[in-house]
Amino acid sequence: MSSQPVIATVYRKLGGRRVLGEEVASDADLARIVRRQISLRALLHARRSGFSEKEIGELIIPERTRRHRKAKRQPLSIEESDRLVRLTRIQSLAEDVFGDPKNANRWLRQGLGILGGSSPLEIARTDAGARVVEQVLAKIDWGAAA
Repeated sequence: MSSQPVIATVYRKLGGRRVLGEEVASDADLARIVRRQISLRALLHARRSGFSEKEIGELIIPERTRRHRKAKRQPLSIEESDRLVRLTRIQSLAEDVFGDPKNANRWLRQGLGILGGSSPLEIARTDAGARVVEQVLAKIDWGAAA
């Protein structure tokens, strides 16, 4: 599991230069775009990547808040931008490990015993949880039973 292809995938899933306004080639670049706040347009790309409207509303930004921001032409907050990048990164890592977006997205939504019956997406709501999911993906990638 190399970080470079995952970062490139995250960049593409967020809308690339057209949405983010700059190149992203490292974790430091991702951190910078989060601090600068990501355009709401990135959510359309997240939807195309496989996140449902319900998941976007529950995991990134509530629908009502999203409508309010859109009306005022405001970007996602730093916290919302961070959640979007975190979940997109987890999705990209899963796709890298499973080699197939369909299988990765199915895995992200199923309850796992190793996660106390919760799905990886539910656990990845927090940074600490995302790290746990990354560790599970690393074990799967290395061929360990996870």
